[in-house]
Amino acid sequence: MGVTVAGAVTVFGSANADLVFPVPALPEGGHTVMGGAWRALPGGKGANQAVAAARDGAAVRFFGAVGRDPLAAVALSALRESGADLSGVAETDQPTGAAAICVDPAGRNQIAVSPGANALARAETVPDGALRGVVLMQMEVPPGEVSALALRARALGGRVVLNLAPAAPLDQAALRALHLLVVNEHEAAWLAGHLGCGEGAAALHAALGIGVAVTRGEEGAEAATAEGRWTVPALPAAAVVDTTGAGDCWCGVLAAALSRGAALPEAMRRAAAAASIAVSRPGAASGMPRAAETDARLGLMRS
Repeated sequence: MGVTVAGAVTVFGSANADLVFPVPALPEGGHTVMGGAWRALPGGKGANQAVAAARDGAAVRFFGAVGRDPLAAVALSALRESGADLSGVAETDQPTGAAAICVDPAGRNQIAVSPGANALARAETVPDGALRGVVLMQMEVPPGEVSALALRARALGGRVVLNLAPAAPLDQAALRALHLLVVNEHEAAWLAGHLGCGEGAAALHAALGIGVAVTRGEEGAEAATAEGRWTVPALPAAAVVDTTGAGDCWCGVLAAALSRGAALPEAMRRAAAAASIAVSRPGAASGMPRAAETDARLGLMRS
């Protein structure tokens, strides 16, 4: 049976136009690499995660900022297609955020981002009524705005999930207001260095007093909360085409599952299944799976 009950997820974050360049090898310093035909695709961590949550069945409201330029349509295209509510997206005089992404034949990538209008995303544009379900954020918008929204959402009873990506300093009170912090192994090491603790989920949980999930790519993910410790393996992909949106897929589907009342280990398993599908497709937002596809993937793994 598929998961059909919708939950509410509010996403505050970035929306970009991704300019994707397939290359035979990732460029090194000072080198130019000639690649294949480039594509303009929707991206940005906030938009990617919102699309993943919406395609997994959540009722998603997205809050962010774009420019008044042709790239805005690209940045918002997958969000529109997914059915996310975009009434909270501000139009600004800054250019829409953009990313230049080189992807090699193994699916590995190098990414450079120009935030553009994302730097003008403001927490005050998110109404209180949108902060009582699951609230999902990342770090491609101003950290001060992320902190302000985390504290307000926690005070209103929201379940606050932050993907600390890219890693950047955040107000300690805001960090401790989170219900769940999601980091990859590099972000975990960065945070552990600042906190003076180990970089595993249990050590970060002990240092911060909040739930922590650490994703480790092909090695799966681990989590530690006051309720327990869990390790969830990654699921093998049929073929790795593009890993650009894998982490965002994991976070978005996790948030969608949590919004439906799933326990954290169950949500992590669903996120792993969805991410194994996403890496087999080109693009970030455009590669996010539908709920039925993730259901089928989980069914195959159980059989």
